[in-house]
Amino acid sequence: MSEAISPHAVFRHRAFTTYWLSRITGNIATFLQGVAIGWVVYSTARLTLDEAESMFLVGMLGLVQFLPMFALALVAGAVADRYDRRSIFLSCILLQLFCSLAFTWLAAEATPSLPLIFIVSAFFGISRTFAMPAAMAMSPTLVPAEVLPGAIAWNTLGVQGGMILGPWLGGLLTADSPVVANASAALLYLFSLLAALWLYYLPVNTRPPASNNGSRLTMIREGLFYIWGSKAVFGAISLDLFAVLLGGVTALLPAFAKDVLDIGPEGFGQLRSVFALGAGSMTLLLAFYPLRRRLGYWMLGGVALFGLATLVFALSRSVLLSMMALMVAGAADSISVFVRQNLVQILTPNAMRGRVSAVSGLFISASNELGEFESGVAARFLGVVGSAIFGGLGAIAVTLLWAKLFPALREADRLQPPAPH
Repeated sequence: MSEAISPHAVFRHRAFTTYWLSRITGNIATFLQGVAIGWVVYSTARLTLDEAESMFLVGMLGLVQFLPMFALALVAGAVADRYDRRSIFLSCILLQLFCSLAFTWLAAEATPSLPLIFIVSAFFGISRTFAMPAAMAMSPTLVPAEVLPGAIAWNTLGVQGGMILGPWLGGLLTADSPVVANASAALLYLFSLLAALWLYYLPVNTRPPASNNGSRLTMIREGLFYIWGSKAVFGAISLDLFAVLLGGVTALLPAFAKDVLDIGPEGFGQLRSVFALGAGSMTLLLAFYPLRRRLGYWMLGGVALFGLATLVFALSRSVLLSMMALMVAGAADSISVFVRQNLVQILTPNAMRGRVSAVSGLFISASNELGEFESGVAARFLGVVGSAIFGGLGAIAVTLLWAKLFPALREADRLQPPAPH
């Protein structure tokens, strides 16, 4: 790792500070709301359906939010590369606020309407689809290049902070009242919106280059050709996709807690939290000491370590060793995420950042959704432990294969922004 930099360096820039506050409060709200509305759907469905059917409907919540991203991600990327990214970001947060208020209203009903909840969830998914590439493409324009690696680390920490705090607050507030929980999410979205409004009036240029004036179809085609031609970027995005697709064990944790380690539901919560703890700790370390040399090797090493830690977790029968393995897996995953985001945001020209960020986000969402499906299918044929072993070995094999197929990724060293055209 490189020499230490001031942890406050990125926050000397008002635009980035405002942007970061908007994003972290929005992330906390998203995960808080996910817990609250999931509980509303499950408890409402249980009035007429059995447990399996009710859980199926809860799972459908994730699907109706993923489908808009699958259908519109490339369009959202082209939009982010044509229009002012600040305006897109602000509009999406406003739509998220309206969706959160609608969820609050629905939760207050004696018998919430499940069809309406799914419709609102679809609109919420659309808002996130368009917000993601605009936010990621805008971030590098808010700080000087020399502190951008630190800004990327703080952005990642903001996402992970939301993943840790949001579900915890969601569970705590939903236990009191789902209405209170959804209203709290709406309040956080309001704060996020106010920060985005303040960002809108700060003197920063968040418009993409004026040269992006082709049709959306042309812009989408240009973006896909760029990703395919930039082997370092394509290698990093696809490596992350297959590593999480094969190596992720999130869907297997309930079975490990109950049947392998025999630690019950409380232990299941601890297994979920230690992965996030490892990831958050490594991201905080990277915010102080950003990686600046041999980034390709760092990413490949991080994914290989992720696979090895998954393998140790699969074979362990010690609770302490299992938790340590998950913590190491989380830290290793953070290294690969850090490098991928650097590659996408630094090596990609400003004119292409929206489209490349959209594809990157689509790959990551797909890996999370399909990874749980893959784990379930593998567990059906290989057993729970066999599925985790398969995942760990798969992640290591993918690392070795990608090191051979993508020498540009392996040899990526210092990252410098491309010269403006």
